[in-house]
Amino acid sequence: MSRYLIQRIESSRNIELRTRTRIESLEGGDRLERVRWSHVESGEPETRPIRNLFCMTGADPNTAWIQGCVVLDEKSFVKTGPDLRPDELAEAKWPLTRRPYLMETSIPGVFAVGDVRSASVKRVASAVGEGSICVQLIHKALLDL
Repeated sequence: MSRYLIQRIESSRNIELRTRTRIESLEGGDRLERVRWSHVESGEPETRPIRNLFCMTGADPNTAWIQGCVVLDEKSFVKTGPDLRPDELAEAKWPLTRRPYLMETSIPGVFAVGDVRSASVKRVASAVGEGSICVQLIHKALLDL
């Protein structure tokens, strides 16, 4: 989430931030009246009268399956292109003389776009844009392989 948005949420008196929760149900008639959630750690349910809800999902890249295959950052997002340090590329045994392209991982020809990428903007529109840019990079990388 953008730093400016976090600051606005924290400074707002009419917003209550509930982290580490799972929404169980949205309840009401013609409009939202109540929200029921459970706390992730305890599983304890809670229901409150709420008329407006903003739900932020993500921030967990779900990359455990690829760990040890490509270089990840300290938060387990996939590092790509210029964010890959020379020592990381050496450890990953980068075989090419060129550096990785913008969205290329530590494996030549393997690309990452969108929220899973370490330095991405974490917005749907930018993920779509990255995907379309990446197509050109894939064609370019295929010439090197």
